[in-house]
Amino acid sequence: MSTDTAPVDTAPVDPAQVDPAPVAAADAEGELDPRALTLANVERALDELRPYLMADGGNVEVVEIDGPIVKVRLQGACGSCPSSTMTLKMGIERKLREAIPEVDEVVQVL
Repeated sequence: MSTDTAPVDTAPVDPAQVDPAPVAAADAEGELDPRALTLANVERALDELRPYLMADGGNVEVVEIDGPIVKVRLQGACGSCPSSTMTLKMGIERKLREAIPEVDEVVQVL
């Protein structure tokens, strides 16, 4: 039984030789900063609210992020509910502003 293995390189890594592109790309997508205004982070925050909306027969979808304004469409029962404005401002907007400080406003599009 042979225990031949390839030699392991234990030389220290020079930080100047490490390619920063993967880190910059991840940072640009908001993966390293969960408080950045990105679609992924908005969806992550909305995923915490969706069970409550779905329990009432509704949902929410992100239509567009226009600068600091997030445009959403309320779906199902939430789209026609008389309390949809309250849900949008006091629920969805409040949650997004807490999770992502860069969000100034959440508006509903039809």
